[in-house]
Amino acid sequence: MEGRVLIFAGTTEGRKLSEYLKGHAVRVHICVATEYGRSLLPEGGTVTVSHNRMDVVQMESLIQEFCPDHVVDATHPYAYEATRNIQEACRVCKSRYYRLIRESCRADGCIYAADIEEAVAFLSGTKGNILAVTGSKELTAYTKLKDYKERLYTRVLSVAGVVEKCEQLGIRGRHLICMQGPFSVEMNTAVLKEYEIDWFVTKESGKAGGFPEKYEAARRAGAKLVVIGRPEKEEGYTLEEMYAFLREEIGLTAKPHWVQRKIALIGIGTGDQDYFTMKAMQICKEAEIIIGARRVVMAAAFDGQDAFFEYQAANIVDHIKKHPEYKRIAVVFSGDTGFYSGAKRLLSAFQADEELRSGLDIEIVPGISSAAYFCAKLHITWEDAQLVSVHGKKGYVISAVRDHKKTIVLMGDAEGIRKLGTDLAEYGYGDLTVCVGESLSYDDEKITWLEARKLCDYNGTDLAVLYIYNPEGGRCGISGLPDKAFVRGKVPMTKEEVRSVSLLKLCLKRDSIVYDIGAGTGSVAVEAAVYAAKGEVFAIETKEEAVALTLKNKRMFKTDNLVIIQGEAPEALEGLPMPDSVFIGGSGGRLREILYKLKEVLWKAADSCAKIKVVINTVTLETLSEATQCLNEMKQDVRVRIEEEETVQLSSARAKNIGSHHLMMGQNPIFIISFQMVCKK
Repeated sequence: MEGRVLIFAGTTEGRKLSEYLKGHAVRVHICVATEYGRSLLPEGGTVTVSHNRMDVVQMESLIQEFCPDHVVDATHPYAYEATRNIQEACRVCKSRYYRLIRESCRADGCIYAADIEEAVAFLSGTKGNILAVTGSKELTAYTKLKDYKERLYTRVLSVAGVVEKCEQLGIRGRHLICMQGPFSVEMNTAVLKEYEIDWFVTKESGKAGGFPEKYEAARRAGAKLVVIGRPEKEEGYTLEEMYAFLREEIGLTAKPHWVQRKIALIGIGTGDQDYFTMKAMQICKEAEIIIGARRVVMAAAFDGQDAFFEYQAANIVDHIKKHPEYKRIAVVFSGDTGFYSGAKRLLSAFQADEELRSGLDIEIVPGISSAAYFCAKLHITWEDAQLVSVHGKKGYVISAVRDHKKTIVLMGDAEGIRKLGTDLAEYGYGDLTVCVGESLSYDDEKITWLEARKLCDYNGTDLAVLYIYNPEGGRCGISGLPDKAFVRGKVPMTKEEVRSVSLLKLCLKRDSIVYDIGAGTGSVAVEAAVYAAKGEVFAIETKEEAVALTLKNKRMFKTDNLVIIQGEAPEALEGLPMPDSVFIGGSGGRLREILYKLKEVLWKAADSCAKIKVVINTVTLETLSEATQCLNEMKQDVRVRIEEEETVQLSSARAKNIGSHHLMMGQNPIFIISFQMVCKK
């Protein structure tokens, strides 16, 4: 494998190429003209650096001594004498020569000059202050301007030899600006405004040389941009092309040996840069590439930065792996990285990728969430609010409103907001006060207070935040609902004493997925949905009257996380998410089929430790016998383990007034069978 590369550097592209090759442990020698240039390069390991100006003979000697397989000319586009010398040395030594070029960034509205002399000749016929950023070697040409000491300002490197030369030319004090780039649009604009610059003179240095930032700054500051065009059209490889070429030529297929690549997952807040944290702003400025959804990248990227518009975690990981040349990467997300953010999914993707996991230095930078910003605008606190997102995901807003006085909802589209208005009205919340925040932090920000039912006519932006205030929120109990609270009809209902024990045996969690098979009036389903407010309950029932009663009870108890399915189990279970808990109050004579269906669902689960808690209610000895027989059969199945098996016989009696006395009236005894199915993969 050929792997020795000689680079004549002096540009950003040369530095990036050097870092890339060092990352792949390629033997590299870099030549730069100054000590300052050397300080920017990745010396050490497989990389050596020399910093002295060389003529053709010295270049030939170096090539013969180093014996490179490839010679890359990454000198500045205007260093044409150095380029001719490198080409001649390669010709004499019969070495492979490759020119690393910058892509041109010509722009409208600029004044172009062929060379520095033509630019100075043009400026001699003008008035106003001049800022020259064409390099210290070109400054002598500006002394031909009769009033250059008053008009000319220059920005140069803070190097002793450069400052001394400026002093000799009479450019000193306020007229001498010593700074090290790269320079952002904001920095360039500030300098132009501070010195009241009318003419901004620069070379056409391409994107890597900061030309886009200079162009935009001149536009903002009202200065004319005088551009010294390139002396000749160059042919060669762009940086991306050079990476690809050397990967193929040298065979760079192994994982790069980066010291570490730095990746920041950044929450940029609501979108306006005024609400970026200083940390987020600094990392975005220093990043070599900005990655994220287009809208977010456009808010975070600075002119001249590479960008990749993508929000899918797998595609971001793939892009980063394909481009190891990027060492400082910023992946940006709207809002805060810990608040309904794609940062969670991307972080998991990084940790799951063995190749990236050991080579990444990951930093997570939080931002100002839309909820925090919105509540600040409304002058309210949000530590006691329930946060719900329906932006690209399922969220049960009604249940949140029922259980809390304050609910903050991140919406995903205008249609969803209109539907929420309909739901609030149907569940009896149409009179509640709602505040809608649109385009938060932007110039067209809009905050509107209205009644909940009026959301049905919403025609604003898709991405909005809602604040819903329910003064009665949180007053509904989470268990022990009395029978009289339900709409009964003539449909059988699990009585409250039995219901309480059955729900206890289901071992519900706040985010449980629950099946209620044979739901009847929906009393078990409703109470389960009230408790599992962050989960989902599926009520399966065949009878139309029972379905109608369950729907009424669903609305009365504000359980929008209750899904009613009219159909017969086990067929009605098809397509439902895997449950954590299953209550069987009525099987329609198909208990065995239902249990075997649950066993099949469990076995097909992706989680090897999956389990389902099952509770069966029966009043007949025949069903008790059938359930016991099914359990004994399943215990013989090598794929499933039965745990926590228990049968409780519950008898209760209620007092009834008989004249001046009370007589205890016994209820039908109930068998409550409970057990847990565990997958044995």
